[in-house]
Amino acid sequence: MNELARELNDVLDKTVVSSFLSPVGRRMYFPKGIVAQSAEAGEKAKKYNATVGLATKNGEPMHLSDIYNRFEKGVFQPKEIFNYAPGGGDKTLRALWKEDMIRKNPGLKGKKFSSPLVTSGLTHAISLAAMLFIGEEDEVVCPDLFWDNYDLIFTDLVDAKMIPFSFFKDGGFNTEGLKEALLSAEKDSVRLILNFPNNPTGYTPTHEEALSIVEALKEVAKTKKVLVIVDDAYYGLFYEKETEKESLFTYLCDLDENIFAIKGDAATKEEMVWGFRIGFITYGAKGLSDEAYQALTNKTLGAIRCTVSNCDRPGQSLLLDAMKNGKHYEEDKEKLFSEMNLRYDILKKELENYKDRSLLRPYPFNSGYFMSFDTTGHSAEELRCYLLEKYGVGAINIFDRTFRVAYCSVEPEKIKDLVALIYKAVEELWS
Repeated sequence: MNELARELNDVLDKTVVSSFLSPVGRRMYFPKGIVAQSAEAGEKAKKYNATVGLATKNGEPMHLSDIYNRFEKGVFQPKEIFNYAPGGGDKTLRALWKEDMIRKNPGLKGKKFSSPLVTSGLTHAISLAAMLFIGEEDEVVCPDLFWDNYDLIFTDLVDAKMIPFSFFKDGGFNTEGLKEALLSAEKDSVRLILNFPNNPTGYTPTHEEALSIVEALKEVAKTKKVLVIVDDAYYGLFYEKETEKESLFTYLCDLDENIFAIKGDAATKEEMVWGFRIGFITYGAKGLSDEAYQALTNKTLGAIRCTVSNCDRPGQSLLLDAMKNGKHYEEDKEKLFSEMNLRYDILKKELENYKDRSLLRPYPFNSGYFMSFDTTGHSAEELRCYLLEKYGVGAINIFDRTFRVAYCSVEPEKIKDLVALIYKAVEELWS
């Protein structure tokens, strides 16, 4: 094992993090190689900087005019578009994202947690967490209604063992099932991933349910160490008054010395830049020192370095400029929320007209981009194919028992017809 990795492990061995480091996580470190030496030279090499493999002329990256001319003149310098981004992302963007995280989650004010690191989208953030903190045969607790990429990441990428529990009970989040699943884990350290607003159901716990989740985790932490990955992909799209508005990370980052929280979020949906692939990963645990947070950062920087090297520079520059200087930044975000809220309201009202239909049962939903149906023992794949072939309607089958509808991509005036076609297809297929 590299000596730098040993040094980081020595720091983390005194903390809850040590219980979760995978073999890869224990081996990981940020090398004092080209990237680190180039960063040092960037600060001190005032005469000549012959470190990084980036062609420059007159102090600016060489570039194609056909690309640079696509950007508005005078807004960005070539280095803000064509240069490499730092391994952990633009420092100003990271600081601004942390400020914005606290603004959106007031409960974080005054709490200690790491500076967010930029990842190549939220999927990359979750994959980094899996690589660093989940090893072969480790147990990962997850609600049984989850984004199918979790299977690929946790089961196929890191060879962990998924422990599902029923998402819903009595029309709300199944906190009791969550607690039982965690306590049933064979090892004295267990991993958990929670995604709210949830994909595929579009459900976020109420404030009371969120508090019950926190209490359940605190109870489990009396006998087990718990790693909680908080997937906040659709954060902010909350449509009901009673829905919890703060990330679970707010409650967990300093809850108990046996709880280690990881927040994955992204500009992807929050800032409407889906193709930019800009995500963030943030760490929090009660009692972690600055030295421990730096060790976590260095291990994550190493994992970024050996996978994508560094993340998209133009996207970060564009996002940073919009957050700092955008004339319509908040206005446009509010318009998006209002539009999604309108679609949610229309869909919720329309589904009421079909509440007596037993062949297709909507799961509770109150947030996000999606809603889903329980196909009540019938094949969701059969319904998907039938709707696609006969009516030209596309939706998603999940595990052949859940039928997901992304109403975020359907115009408000089309939602009524969409719902009618779904139920028509169901009657034709299964009645």
